[in-house]
Amino acid sequence: MIKKHTLDNGLRIVMEKIDYVKSASIGIWVNVGSYNENDETNGLSHFIEHMLFKGTINRKANEIAEEIDSLGAQMNAFTSKECTSFYVKVLEENIIESVDILSDMFFNSLFSPEEIEKEISVVIEEIKMYEDSPEDIAYDKLSEIIFNESPMAYNILGTENNLKTFTKDKVKNYMEENYSPSNTVISIAGSFNEEEFVELIEKNFKHWRSKKVKRVHKDSNYQRKVMGINKDLEQLHMCIGNITFGRHNKNYHSLLVLNNLLGGTASSRIFQEVREKKGLVYSIYSFVSNYFDTGIFCIYAGMSYEQVEDALRTILTEMVSIKNGNIKEKEFIRAKQQIKGNYILSLESTSSRMSAIGRRELLYNEILYPEEIIEGINNVQIQDVLDVAKELFNIKNLSITFTGNLHKHSDIEDKINKILGEEYEN
Repeated sequence: MIKKHTLDNGLRIVMEKIDYVKSASIGIWVNVGSYNENDETNGLSHFIEHMLFKGTINRKANEIAEEIDSLGAQMNAFTSKECTSFYVKVLEENIIESVDILSDMFFNSLFSPEEIEKEISVVIEEIKMYEDSPEDIAYDKLSEIIFNESPMAYNILGTENNLKTFTKDKVKNYMEENYSPSNTVISIAGSFNEEEFVELIEKNFKHWRSKKVKRVHKDSNYQRKVMGINKDLEQLHMCIGNITFGRHNKNYHSLLVLNNLLGGTASSRIFQEVREKKGLVYSIYSFVSNYFDTGIFCIYAGMSYEQVEDALRTILTEMVSIKNGNIKEKEFIRAKQQIKGNYILSLESTSSRMSAIGRRELLYNEILYPEEIIEGINNVQIQDVLDVAKELFNIKNLSITFTGNLHKHSDIEDKINKILGEEYEN
C-alpha cells in the first residue's frame, strides 16, 4: 500500500513498503528542470545537480563518496526537462545515515568557486560527449523544432557559453528561487518503518521554509521542418517526429500501444520491415516522451547514405498503413501484453517503484496503483489506437532531423523533402 504524508511546510512524503526485500530506495524529487530556465539560466538545473556532490559544510566531496561506499549504498542524481532527482539505494539498517548525507548535500552544499570552475569543465566535457553521439544530436535538434519557442526546447545540459557565466551567486540565487518544499517530494520504496521514516524526514526537512515558485511557461510554436546537421560520419542518423499530447491526456495509454506496435520492440512493424525483411538499417526504433502538457513522438534510424530513400519510404508506408486501419488483432494484443510485461517486471525493483511514486506525486499530485495502470492498458481498443494514429501519423506534420556528412551528400535534404511529398494514402 502506498501512503502519503505532508509536512507543515508542504513537503510531501510518499511511501511504499515492500516486506520481502532488505533494502530501500529513497529519492528527493524537485519540480525543477530545463523547463524552468531562460536563455541566461539554461543549464543551471543540471549544473546544481552536479554541485550538490561537491562538498558541504560537514563533508568534503570525497567524504560523501566514501561514506556512501562504506554503507554499501548506491547514490546518484539526474536532471530532466521537468524535474531533478537525488536518490540512494541502501540497506534498511543504514537509512538514517543515508538521509543525513542526502539532506546535508541538499541544504549545506558550499558551491565553492574552485569547485564551480572545475565542474564547469566537467559539464563542458559532458556536452562534448553528447556532441559525439549523432543519435543524440539528431534528437536534440528535433526536440528544438517540436518545442519551438518553449522552454521545453532547451538542452538540459545547457551551452558552453552559458556554463562559463555560472558563479556561486548565480547558482545559489537560482536554487533559492526554484527549490521549495511546495515543489518537492521525498519518496521511499522497500523495507523501512513508516513512522520512523516520517520522523526522520521531519527532523531533517522541517526547517525548510516554503515559498511560491514561478514557472516559465510559453506554448510551443511547432512548424514542421527538415533539418540536417553536418558531421563527418559513415552513416546517416535520422529522427522522424511529431508533437503529441501530455501525460494526462485520455489517450495516453493508446499512444503507448501505438508506439509499441510501430517501433517499440523487435516484433514491431518498422523493425521487422526495415531491418529484418529489407536489411536497410542496423538500428531502428520509436519512442514517446510525455510531459505534463505536451509530448514528443520520435522514430530513430541509422543507415548508409545509399539506403536513406528506401528506409524512409518504408517507414512512412508503415505509418500510413496503421493510420488507415491496418492493425491485426494479434499484433495489437502482443503490443499491450509487452507493455504490461515491462511494467510488471519493473515493479520488482525498489528503485523503479520509488521513482514511479515520487515522479507521479511530484508532477501529477496523484498516486496510482499498479492495478489502475494495468486496467488503463487493458481498456485500450484498436479504434483508440487508430484515432491517435490518424493525427500523429499525418505525413504533412512530420519533422525530420538527420546527422551525417552533408558536404559529401549534399542532396539528402532534397531527397527527404521529395519523399515527404509523395502519395502514401491507400
